Amino acid sequence: MPNMTEHQLEPMVQVSDLRRSFGSGPNAVHALRGVSFMAARGELTALKGRSGSGKTTLLNLVGGLDSATSGNIVIDGTDLAALDENGRLALRRDRIGFVFQSFGLLPVLTAAENVGVPMRLRRLPAAEREERVHTLLALVGLAGHADQLPSELSGGQQQRVAIARALANDPALIIADEPTGQLDSETGLAVMDLLRAVVHSQGVTAVVATHDPTLMSQADRVLELHDGRIVEPALSD
Repeated sequence: MPNMTEHQLEPMVQVSDLRRSFGSGPNAVHALRGVSFMAARGELTALKGRSGSGKTTLLNLVGGLDSATSGNIVIDGTDLAALDENGRLALRRDRIGFVFQSFGLLPVLTAAENVGVPMRLRRLPAAEREERVHTLLALVGLAGHADQLPSELSGGQQQRVAIARALANDPALIIADEPTGQLDSETGLAVMDLLRAVVHSQGVTAVVATHDPTLMSQADRVLELHDGRIVEPALSD
């Protein structure tokens, strides 16, 4: 595990007593039951837990894709509860990068065009956009695959494109939900190793949901969710 600098130990994500329920009354489902944690700048935090433990719900809340029933989330000094929908949209566009299990690439666009989509949404000038796309594809080891469609890439290569796309707008935070779930163990480890390297070299914070113990070994810190609560120490420790 790398040594964190004083700057990196500053909190990027602060979650306090977070609760999320679906429905009401006796049939309500309590997905999160008072979750609190902090993720530092330049830190990769892994979330583990069985299906239904609340991992995806937690990621959706931290990423501003859903609203909490109660509790508080602060991202890079911004209180999500203080933002309206336009504010949340701007936060997701400008400060958060997402990586999904299903890659989420647009099949009719090349690797370079997929990476460039978030920059187009920010109306970045074409020359600047093209230069950054080239830099990001080189960063993830795909400089020679810029003109290939997703269907012409392996699963590991597609996920590398997705990581490059997540970095397009220089985010402060990357949220990844089972990013290696569709990959074999060797490719998944390589992708997770890449994500860790990107986090540490770029000073980005990442919160990653995974159930693979091998991938958890790549994280700076592992939190376990069990029935909507963080278990400390982890049940398997």
